[in-house]
Amino acid sequence: MRLVFWAGFWTFLLDQATKYAIVHWLDLMTRQRIEVFPPFLVFQMAWNRGVNFGLGAQADMRWVLIGVALAISVGVLVWLWRSGGTKWMYIAAGLLVGGALGNVVDRVLYGAVADFLNMSCCGFSNPYAFNIADIAIFAGAIGLAFLPGPDARQTKARKGA
Repeated sequence: MRLVFWAGFWTFLLDQATKYAIVHWLDLMTRQRIEVFPPFLVFQMAWNRGVNFGLGAQADMRWVLIGVALAISVGVLVWLWRSGGTKWMYIAAGLLVGGALGNVVDRVLYGAVADFLNMSCCGFSNPYAFNIADIAIFAGAIGLAFLPGPDARQTKARKGA
């Protein structure tokens, strides 16, 4: 479980550091758009009050989304603690939990999640922005869904059977 903590800690730190650097230090809130390597990478300010792609942004779901993020994080940690997992599952869980907590901090501080990464390519203009936490949550969820779990021998040995 130590691996979950460290993966989560570094994910959370990277997310918060990039948000601070780009949103505040580069003053993206005022500038709204910084073309880094257009169209492949553009910093574009977006405050996401809803879930993915701004769904549900019309309703005040701030505290509900904070509660859901915390409940899912606790659920993942309890599930791994009880059933165990592989090194890669622990890293995936750390990515998911660290990213979720990064977005929770945004919702508590700002009432919305600070999104700023916009990537387009090959004639496709992406209207959405995202952040490091979003990438980590996605990667962690995919990892937990598709990485092979510990085999039965490992599980029995861990439970003392």
